[in-house]
Amino acid sequence: MGNLPLSTGLFKTEETTSKQVSKGKYVAKRICNGVIYYYTPFTAAEHQTVCPAKDSQTSVALCPVSSISPSAMPLSDSNSADTSSSPLLSETPSQMAVSFQNQSCSGSTSRPLLLFFSWLGALPGAFAKYRDLYLDRGMDVLLVQSSVMHFLWPRWGLNYGLEVLNILQEPPFSERSILVHASSIGGYTFTQVLTHVAQEPKKHAGLPERVIGHIYDSLVAGSLEQMATGLGKTLVPRLEGFIKNTAMLYFWLFKSHTADLYENSIQVFYNSPITSPALFFFCENDTMCNPTVMEKVIDLWRRRGVAVDSRKWKESTHAAHLRCHPEEYLSSLQYFLNSLHTSSLKAKL
Repeated sequence: MGNLPLSTGLFKTEETTSKQVSKGKYVAKRICNGVIYYYTPFTAAEHQTVCPAKDSQTSVALCPVSSISPSAMPLSDSNSADTSSSPLLSETPSQMAVSFQNQSCSGSTSRPLLLFFSWLGALPGAFAKYRDLYLDRGMDVLLVQSSVMHFLWPRWGLNYGLEVLNILQEPPFSERSILVHASSIGGYTFTQVLTHVAQEPKKHAGLPERVIGHIYDSLVAGSLEQMATGLGKTLVPRLEGFIKNTAMLYFWLFKSHTADLYENSIQVFYNSPITSPALFFFCENDTMCNPTVMEKVIDLWRRRGVAVDSRKWKESTHAAHLRCHPEEYLSSLQYFLNSLHTSSLKAKL
């Protein structure tokens, strides 16, 4: 669990589903455990540009979304962010581009990619609101789910971060503009990706250049005690106190493997190699997100020259600001998206 080699596989047609969003149909494909790709059908122009030529052996009825069998196996809608019970797929990273041509066409590679790092235990219905929000704005969505074990044993989280980074460097995601949206523990998972970028900046120089903006919603920020409290509230709320105390003991016993690595991740985030515009959502009554820490990060980034917007509420709910304050949330998000310097995104707004 946690340490999933990238070679565990990519796309299979029986792992494909086709469903509706407000402006049309979308396709969902599982890349590997915890990572799912959502994209909308081609426009006529995109179809001619990206799909194989008519004389290609792989072109017959493969590109249209309608070619997907209605009996295709649906993705499991687990209530947990941990998808370890799902079957692993069989293709290797080197087969990704071939898989897209030989099985069904992906979303247009000219579209921006929304990289969504979800909160722990994200329910499918709750995530769908964010997914559809971005699909309707002309972006494809790559969902990255976090496991509690990626946090409890950071080495596994780092392995998972490298897996995600490798996926982003393979077709059909390589070279695409990326918008990051990280919620709660998803910010930690994204930081594990950034750790590899910080450690090998020349090797991964392309990623920071591709990120056009990054959004952080209810980051788990503050002391180890606040992190332990977050685990209790998320995993088993009825045993919150017990889980918190157990987690604190665990952090103390395995300090060099947990607390020390958390501190390193915090420093990576403070000095993030991503310097494109950022947006923060947080509130004053969140026991898992210290507002003072958030304001410190915002101030630090602004002094580094990063354009930062923020929306803070006096009262709200962790990782549920969209539900609690929909009009303000969407207004802030829309303003932020409009400010980004990318014509491909603005054209869809």
